Amino acid sequence: MRPVQCCLWPRARRSGCFPGAFPVVALAAAALVCAGCASTSGHHAVRAAASSAAAAVPALGQLAGVFAHGEGFGQVRPSKIFNGGDPTGLVSGIVWKSWGGSRAVGTGTSDYVGPSQSVATGTQETVTVVAFNLGTCHGKRMYRAVEWYFPQHGQTFDPGRYENICAGAYVPAA
Repeated sequence: MRPVQCCLWPRARRSGCFPGAFPVVALAAAALVCAGCASTSGHHAVRAAASSAAAAVPALGQLAGVFAHGEGFGQVRPSKIFNGGDPTGLVSGIVWKSWGGSRAVGTGTSDYVGPSQSVATGTQETVTVVAFNLGTCHGKRMYRAVEWYFPQHGQTFDPGRYENICAGAYVPAA
């Protein structure tokens, strides 16, 4: 009696094979595939949940208005924000302590310019970044406002003074 040919892959043919193994393996594989087919609604539910979870993560505003040539806007947890202006509009090396809640808070480095000081004489210092006003802008979930400040110089978060990163404008207007 001739043994059943069960080895289809070249590596399996070289290593030897057990007669009857292929039909058993093929049957097991077919059963697993069919088991997945029987629960397509579960598969789609898992895929939909993953998609909605990803869609629910807000971005940091968008490139718009006076910030149209900036960096970091439209991204989730950007490590760099630049509003396109002078060096005081750049925050780099941002590490976010929180993201996704009503406010996202991080720390980074920016150019500190003190009272009666020119931008050219500013110094790189630690800055606190706050993204807030969570909502939708043009159908996308995002933080619609961002502000940064230097607590070591007595500055505090001021929700009345920020960059509107949905419309691309400063609030209050300069």
